[in-house]
Amino acid sequence: MLLGRLRDPFINHRHRRLFHVLRVTLALMVTFTIVELLPLQHSGWALVSTVMVMGNLPHVGGVIDKGRQRLAGTLIGAALGLLLISLPIPPWAVQLGSLAGIAVATWWVFGARQAYSGLMFAISLLLVIGDGTQQLDVALWRGLDVLVGTLVGIAATLVFLPHKATDLQRFLLADCLDQMARLYHAHTSSTAAPGIDTRELFKAASQLLIKQRGLTDAVHREGRLSRTDVDGLISYQRRMLSTLELLLETHWSTRQGHEQIDTMEGLRAQQHVLARDIGTLAFEIRTGRPIKANITPFSLEAFAAEASTARSDDGRMLFGPSGYLWLNRELARLSGSIAEQLGKLERLPSKRLRRRAPRHGLHQAPSLDSKEGRSHDPRQS
Repeated sequence: MLLGRLRDPFINHRHRRLFHVLRVTLALMVTFTIVELLPLQHSGWALVSTVMVMGNLPHVGGVIDKGRQRLAGTLIGAALGLLLISLPIPPWAVQLGSLAGIAVATWWVFGARQAYSGLMFAISLLLVIGDGTQQLDVALWRGLDVLVGTLVGIAATLVFLPHKATDLQRFLLADCLDQMARLYHAHTSSTAAPGIDTRELFKAASQLLIKQRGLTDAVHREGRLSRTDVDGLISYQRRMLSTLELLLETHWSTRQGHEQIDTMEGLRAQQHVLARDIGTLAFEIRTGRPIKANITPFSLEAFAAEASTARSDDGRMLFGPSGYLWLNRELARLSGSIAEQLGKLERLPSKRLRRRAPRHGLHQAPSLDSKEGRSHDPRQS
């Protein structure tokens, strides 16, 4: 029963910091035990590898990606070092060869996703050759120690309270959509330009978007979503957030324009429907359900004539209301597009989340008009 609760993705997400600390501690205990029981020379490398692989990465995909890069860089660097010191050449030639190898590796990984493997290649190569007279066993022991430490780190991440980057991406995506739904809903009743509430919501949504960007490689390594999928979702969110920012500014561009917008009958009702649709989409993502949210198109026909004849007190044409209406329609279009893309991702829905969701009160998407004013967040369970 307890083991089942600890494998609950909602609980793992909410307590991910504590579980990561326990995971790293357990991995180090296992590595300490191995180096005590086995006659491994230079065993400190195994311990360092365990810490370096796990580091500040609490999710499976990040550890796998970093472990893969550490192993590749270490083994290739050690192999080149072995080759150089086994050749009948003077120490200065060994050092020159290592410099050439590091130069090529640095060029190859510059600005690429494999930068960490390039760093480990250089470190391993330099440790093996030393002053050009190192023994072969140094390279072999280093390769073995790094292999042991890396595998322990990966195994601990996979087995002990695993936290998947895909789950984290899913929760961040749902939270970001939730924040944007609340922001869109809040601006309709804001009495300032922009209000304190809208500024805080916009800042929160921006931070969630930045966090998602850093998960792209880790999510890809877990095999459920590709980099293209994640990049596409982030792009839609960025465009939605930019549209919301323009909406806030256009709503308050002029006093007369703002008053004209407020008098448009039926506009607020459409906006509240769209905000609820976005909140429902966030709920389906968070609970691992198949994406079936239907984003209601934003109709402008009823307001077109009124917006086209809007004028200021001095008789000048007001373009703010027309732009504001178009931005509402653009937000609805982008919301529909991201919902459509999410619906095409066959591996996004999660049976684990659907099974556990009712235990956390996630039976249906709450209304934005409720006391909390947002969908349920697993971090607040």
